[in-house]
Amino acid sequence: MFPTRTAILTGYNHHSNNAGAIMEVATAFPGNTGIRPQSITPIADVLRMNGYSTAAFGKYHETPPWEGSVSGPYDRWPTGSGFDKFYGFIGGETNQWNPMVYDGTTRVYPNVDDPNYHFTTDMTDQAIGWMNTQQSLTPEKPFYLYFATGATHAPHHAPKAYSDKYKGKFAQGWDKIREETLARQKALKVIPENTTLAPKPADIKDWDELTADEKRLFERQMEVFAGFAEHTDAEVGRLVAALEERGELENTVFIYLVGDNGSSAEGGMIGMFNENTYFNSVQETLDMQLERIDELGTELTYNHFAAGWAVAGNTPFTWTKQVASNFGGTRNGMVMHWPAGIKSKNEIRSQFHHVIDLAPTIYVAAGVPAPKTVNGIEQRPMEGVSMNYSFDDAAAPDTRKTQYFEMIGNRAIYHEGWFAGTIHKAPWEGAPRRPLTEDIWELYNVNDDFSQSNNLAEQNPEKLEELKKKFMEEAAKFNVLPIDDRSIERFDPTIAGRPDLMNGRTKLVLYEGAKGIPENAFINVKNTSLTITAEVEVSTNANGVMVCQGGDFGGWTFFLLDGKPHYSYNWVGLETYTVSSPQKVTPGKHTISLDFAYEGGRGGAGTATIKVDGTKMAEGKIAKTNSNTFGIDESADVGTDENTPVNPAYADKEKFTGKIKSVTIETLPANK
Repeated sequence: MFPTRTAILTGYNHHSNNAGAIMEVATAFPGNTGIRPQSITPIADVLRMNGYSTAAFGKYHETPPWEGSVSGPYDRWPTGSGFDKFYGFIGGETNQWNPMVYDGTTRVYPNVDDPNYHFTTDMTDQAIGWMNTQQSLTPEKPFYLYFATGATHAPHHAPKAYSDKYKGKFAQGWDKIREETLARQKALKVIPENTTLAPKPADIKDWDELTADEKRLFERQMEVFAGFAEHTDAEVGRLVAALEERGELENTVFIYLVGDNGSSAEGGMIGMFNENTYFNSVQETLDMQLERIDELGTELTYNHFAAGWAVAGNTPFTWTKQVASNFGGTRNGMVMHWPAGIKSKNEIRSQFHHVIDLAPTIYVAAGVPAPKTVNGIEQRPMEGVSMNYSFDDAAAPDTRKTQYFEMIGNRAIYHEGWFAGTIHKAPWEGAPRRPLTEDIWELYNVNDDFSQSNNLAEQNPEKLEELKKKFMEEAAKFNVLPIDDRSIERFDPTIAGRPDLMNGRTKLVLYEGAKGIPENAFINVKNTSLTITAEVEVSTNANGVMVCQGGDFGGWTFFLLDGKPHYSYNWVGLETYTVSSPQKVTPGKHTISLDFAYEGGRGGAGTATIKVDGTKMAEGKIAKTNSNTFGIDESADVGTDENTPVNPAYADKEKFTGKIKSVTIETLPANK
């Protein structure tokens, strides 16, 4: 998740980086603006200025979405944040079979038609290639490589051979899996022997209460997830092997941070075959998913698993990603490998640390001091503390005594072995449980209660009040205040108060060649009436997209097929509504337009009317529309349809065969 990622990459708390939540819900409040202050310089930039080659591969999700187009600025893209090389995606997730990939700041198009293509494999090839080239040219020069896969974040896309290896491995269900996992954790001594299994959230059903169909679906969801995870480990293994082949593994600090802030529960109670339904507040049914069960993990789905598996993945804790107030949403395993610098081998360390402690650990290992001034700008004092003291002393006392946690109202404080937190909203809940001032806090002594199973709030109210006060002190110190518990509504920049490239514009004129435009940099055509006017010149039986937005899993497209104009609306990958002209457009110059009369509300219906040179050619009802988004990794395009097609009807005919002078999109009030 973006807040954690920025903390990893800088050594400062997420609110200090103005990253209180993901960039897509940034606001005007301090701590949440989405703009990293110049008083904080990322590790990559510090190391680059100290003679390192630097590269990032895979997921970034640090660039403010309003800066994600060719209009820039590029200051907060990876190559503007200290990385010499970047190959990956800048959004929160991507389709592993059809990714939206950038090389530096340039959109590139991998060979996704290769039957063996998968983005994790692609990014690993790119990382190994970069490293081999850098070592060929400057073997004496150290390098810093940030390798962040899209896995196991949704969509869970895995080669079928990997997923099928796990058939039947999860038939016992999530309750039994939690028990088995706890036993393995104790056997491996990664948790204390006295750890008890914390209760599941009340909303998660016992496995034994599920129907046969539910069990069948949920089993397959987890098989696909497991395949995705193993495939990722195999690719990381290739990276390690490449380091070993270069003779660099012994003296490379290799930090393998495992997890996604705890496993993710956005899949809700039954999961989904298209995560875009979640982002548009559309509830999939069990029957819908069972119809697609054999497609899970393939390019035909954009899938996520049920929250019960997320809870099981976070054993022995109760909660999941998004819940910053429980270790289930924050605690992750980490492996550190540095034979030349760490004498201890195959040992476990249990000191309490936070991801902001990675940066100072790297600085100490590299012999590079954290900067006090960068480009004439005074830097904030480093908020992380080094973990190097623990490398050769398992019993060394913790150096991190205090750490706050907060995201969208879920908040907590750790202080000297005690932990106080409040569950303000579960990931699958549409609204907070109660006002912030009425939240119910829990208290745990995590020195004795690793899994946070024994709430001591009633027995020790004085300690709870002490920690609540401590939280407010830390919140004031690190830009956490005011606490903003809004969620979905913050996706609207007008409501959130953040920058918007369109800045309220109701008219956008697009020209031929305009493509790959992210949704956050495009005019908002959702929940409104609009007119699309294409000025074109065509020959007989012209084909291709005049303008489109989105892809397989949600979007709209205005196109010609065998000379006939069509408008298709793909509603969150569930239903497609198409209005088609029965007549062909004659060769020559034409004005082809689409009027959409919206009926109001969010995600409501409307009537689409196609005209050619002012003459009405077709009219039809669009029964449902996307209320919030067309897809995180899809784009708006003129003259083509990048990534996945909105409508497969034009499959190999998406490139416009005529000439596009301009396409004008104008939004209007509903029913106008």
